[in-house]
Amino acid sequence: MIERRTFLQLALAQSNPLPWYRRAYRWGQTNITENDPPNYDIPWWRNHWKETKTQAVIINAGGIVAYYPSNFPLHHRAQFLNNRDLLGELTAAAHKDGLFVMARMDSNRVAEDFYQAHPSWFCYDKAGEPIRAADKYVTCINSAYYNEYLPQVLREIIDRTRPDGVTDNSWAGLSRDTICYCENCKNKFGLAAGLALPETANWDDEAYRQWILWNYHRRIELWEFNNKVTTAAGGPHCIWSGMNSGSVTQQANSFRDLRELAKRAEIMMLDHQRRDDSTGFQQNGDTGKRVHGVLGWDKLAPESMAMYQSGPGYFRLAAKPAAEARMWMIAGIAAGIQPWWHYIAARHEDRRMHQTAQPVMAWHEKNERLLINREPVATVGLVWSQRNTDFFGRDHADARVDAPYTGWMHSLVRARIPYLPVHIDDIATANVKLIILPNIGALSDRQANSIRVWVGKGGHLIATGETSLYNEWGDPRKDYALADLFHAHRPTPPQRLGKESYAEQHTYLRFTQPLPGFEETDIIPYGGQLAPLTVDPAAKVPLTYIPPFPTYPPETSWMRQPVTNIPGLITSEHGNAKVAFLPADIDRRYALQHLPDHGNLLAHIVKTTLATDLPIKVEGPGLIDVHLYRQGTKHIVHLVNLTSTATWRAPLEELIPVGPIKVTINARTITVPSILDHELLVFE
Repeated sequence: MIERRTFLQLALAQSNPLPWYRRAYRWGQTNITENDPPNYDIPWWRNHWKETKTQAVIINAGGIVAYYPSNFPLHHRAQFLNNRDLLGELTAAAHKDGLFVMARMDSNRVAEDFYQAHPSWFCYDKAGEPIRAADKYVTCINSAYYNEYLPQVLREIIDRTRPDGVTDNSWAGLSRDTICYCENCKNKFGLAAGLALPETANWDDEAYRQWILWNYHRRIELWEFNNKVTTAAGGPHCIWSGMNSGSVTQQANSFRDLRELAKRAEIMMLDHQRRDDSTGFQQNGDTGKRVHGVLGWDKLAPESMAMYQSGPGYFRLAAKPAAEARMWMIAGIAAGIQPWWHYIAARHEDRRMHQTAQPVMAWHEKNERLLINREPVATVGLVWSQRNTDFFGRDHADARVDAPYTGWMHSLVRARIPYLPVHIDDIATANVKLIILPNIGALSDRQANSIRVWVGKGGHLIATGETSLYNEWGDPRKDYALADLFHAHRPTPPQRLGKESYAEQHTYLRFTQPLPGFEETDIIPYGGQLAPLTVDPAAKVPLTYIPPFPTYPPETSWMRQPVTNIPGLITSEHGNAKVAFLPADIDRRYALQHLPDHGNLLAHIVKTTLATDLPIKVEGPGLIDVHLYRQGTKHIVHLVNLTSTATWRAPLEELIPVGPIKVTINARTITVPSILDHELLVFE
């Protein structure tokens, strides 16, 4: 007898013309361990699927460990499988309950017997030794393991089990930290680039640069290849979608081009389980907006959200504090991410983790109609570039690329200014009025020209740090590629004050004209370094640099050079467009030090540049992330309360309500008496 819930789901599936991956809004995953098969309580988990309103599940299939009796002798079966087809049983149960199923692979390493049988399928270091991860051997992405063996495994799983799709946790293979010197890589790289494999990681070496691009190309090629395999075996909607990270730097480290993969993806599976102390919960909101910016807002982006303690420290079988897990889920949902609860193992002695997802998933089901089929509204675009992460960030992307972006993210969230991440190559089509370039050092001539066209059409611009001082390979230019917009130039020869590092220094910035909010001070702390620039007469310089002087002993802590003409901020107008250039890396400093003056200054520059073009006004106490959407004639506002006992440091234990909060759009105002974790408002 079919349960009512199952019957309704099946009826809806038959009446809905959208493919399954466009209507799977709530996900679940029990990451099976080798010890689970003998005692896997399928009825209990079916009830948990029902309680958490789950519509799609991810079930371990094969790769490192097989959870079914594979016909491939070297496909290692789970230690306690005992010939049980756990994958098949779980898939049948999920389908019976009207759930969609993605079979999960984990494919980049295998046991020693596999290595001994096929040594040419593995990664090798320069000395000819196989590369290992613990007791496993790492397979090479350019070998027959990926081209011949895995496709056969995928066909076997699809033929036996009929999942709706396939995902893979480790599909991208060896990371950028290690160069594989196997014969497959030597031969294929030689054919593609006409070069020998690079001897070492040297960003100025042409072979290493081409090796980076070649690796990106291989991942894109593999994505397309795997989709051909699964759709041929299981039908046009049996898609393959490898997992991706919400971090651009992590994507770069594993050669996964987020923008290019998004062009090819029907759904973006995100393995992005937790926040870190430097970026906070708001980073998950940023991830959702960035992913949808390249994927499209009509497609889905489920994200693995750990219900176990995943940071600080990994305690796989201990419950994450409910407030921490809940806020990570909500921060992502507000930005269009589909929730996906995630457990390790099928039996838990710490049963508290089973209670966390249910209320969030129930709220999501109740408000589903307001969380899909909508478009974001923002006038600010925060630009990102994975190529900049690679070739400008190089081995220091955290300081050169991530921190400046994060500083802007924190400032905009704190000022309650909705923004959208914008890829550097999508500026021409960005539906915003102001773009911010947070230390985008590496720009091609084509990209620089697209920014110039943007400003020529009246688009406003803010740029910081070393933006446009390097070409697309990270090679330094003699002057800024955007010098004509900045009205600033590097002197010849270029000069630099202080050490060439991002370490904190005892420096300040001086106001040369009063700024709102800073009327009672002539200086603000800086902490960074600046180089002399030549400024065109048409520009204004509201901030100048005060060089370092001692901090200790106190008797020596006085300014040796209180006034200079070294600019910290340069502003200019280009027709109807306003341009602000911050040579001072205030964005990086804000990410590192969280000084309110830095966040206030960044927000002031945005508000002054946009004048009356901010689409929403949110008033009241607390730290609130504001997400604004348009759905037909309605405006939808999702407010996420980030005020907490652990705003910058995980884990969060207690939620702190704030209010009243007054929200105004188009002269209409709604007042919310109090917000505990989040609030969804609809302006009809």
